[in-house]
Amino acid sequence: MSRFAPRVVQVFVLACLAVMLSGCGYNTIQQKDEAVTAAWSQVLNVYKRRADLVPNLVNTVRGYASHEQQVLTQVTEARSRVGSINVNANDPASLAQFQQAQGELQSAIGRLLVVSENYPQLKADQNFLQLQAQLEGTENRITVERQRYIGTVQDYNTYIRQFPVNLTAMMFGYKPKPNFTVENAAQIQEPPKVDFGQPAQPQPQQQPQQPQQPPQQQPAPANG
Repeated sequence: MSRFAPRVVQVFVLACLAVMLSGCGYNTIQQKDEAVTAAWSQVLNVYKRRADLVPNLVNTVRGYASHEQQVLTQVTEARSRVGSINVNANDPASLAQFQQAQGELQSAIGRLLVVSENYPQLKADQNFLQLQAQLEGTENRITVERQRYIGTVQDYNTYIRQFPVNLTAMMFGYKPKPNFTVENAAQIQEPPKVDFGQPAQPQPQQQPQQPQQPPQQQPAPANG
């Protein structure tokens, strides 16, 4: 019986430790950390989807507007910068660099679509119309997945700062995670437009009405 005593004590200590860790939020930290990882994977997927659409978009526009080389080059270079970044979502500087590069690509695509408005044949091309629809859907997904990731990180960060969970997080090295920065809070509420319709026609300006002159009174006839 004495041989088994140390093993029984060891099992008992491990059981007590498991209960203590569970009560201090260790298991919940694991769940929330995995949720952040899954949300980040979805963000990367939708951003990659947008980058994958760029080559076809550039080639289609080039077929009708080959002399728009500056805009085409800007889009290609912006996509190249996005692809060259090995982002680490746990590093604030790396996440900020990733976000900046994605913003530059979004702006470059927007300028390319604005240029396309000058080419009616391009706008009627079925391949171009399909790419526009896919880009619009992708931008919507980016907005949704960014919002989800922002909320998941906020939930994780809030939880590990609470007492006594913060002690458990400190013990096992769990730190607050950086998040997307939003210069304009409305940007994550409304996805950017990628389907540029006809610009609104300016309303004709109404001519200001001339003030009416009061009727001139006829002089009264003189009494004879």
